[in-house]
Amino acid sequence: MPSVNYASAYLFVIRIGNMRDLFQILLSLVFLSGLQCQKLPNGVSKCHYGDGQCLKETANALIQNYRKGIPGIYLKPFDVVNVPDWVLVNDSQVGVAWYYFELFNQTNYGFENTTITEIKGFDKDPTLSKIEISGTIPKLIYKGQYNAKGRMLWMVNIDSSGNSVSDFLNFQFHLSLKVRTEYRNNKRYMKIYELVPSITLDRWIQWLDDFFPENFDLTLAVNNLFNRNWVEFWNELEPSILRLFTTLFMDMIDELFHNIPYDDLFLQDDE
Repeated sequence: MPSVNYASAYLFVIRIGNMRDLFQILLSLVFLSGLQCQKLPNGVSKCHYGDGQCLKETANALIQNYRKGIPGIYLKPFDVVNVPDWVLVNDSQVGVAWYYFELFNQTNYGFENTTITEIKGFDKDPTLSKIEISGTIPKLIYKGQYNAKGRMLWMVNIDSSGNSVSDFLNFQFHLSLKVRTEYRNNKRYMKIYELVPSITLDRWIQWLDDFFPENFDLTLAVNNLFNRNWVEFWNELEPSILRLFTTLFMDMIDELFHNIPYDDLFLQDDE
């Protein structure tokens, strides 16, 4: 049923808002852990340059103990994460197949269970080695609402809205970064010029309410088809999703590093 495949494929992109929030949290945990000691809570330490074990322990201590965030170091809550309204697909409304998909009232759950498994790089000269961050989340949950309009290959019109729920089981991520440094006000700042993400998971479970509002059986069939064949959908759409994933991540962390000097993130030789 190529028409059903076409409809289901577009459902995958609803997860991008989720990814954006995941990286906002990870960056806060890893990089903001290096702010001045007096601003950090008890039990959370700054690290020396390149000390991946220390950075990993600091990140995981923040995850375990401060799920509501730390306003003093700009660490936002990550047990419940709201995502802005977002138009994900907006095709030209011509031809036999086009699609429009909008998400709103989105909330993500599960980031408080993130475990950072490895951190590499962050040397005194961050340009000399690749920066890598890896981690895992047992279960990442998305809940929200959607509006969908379109025309599929078999000339069935779609005009639907409803609730959306998506579960990612054993969600694992790896980020690879290349950076340069720039100077402002006698301070060094780190600028990322290349980021390559990769993601793996054990299972993806998806449900869209009322995708065909007048036909529950067809709605059920589309959801079941997706869940039975989620690996194929993931493999087909992963390259384009990761490109958008990279863009969102870069937009967010450029602002972070623009405001926080790199050397303020770490213990110095006399500390």
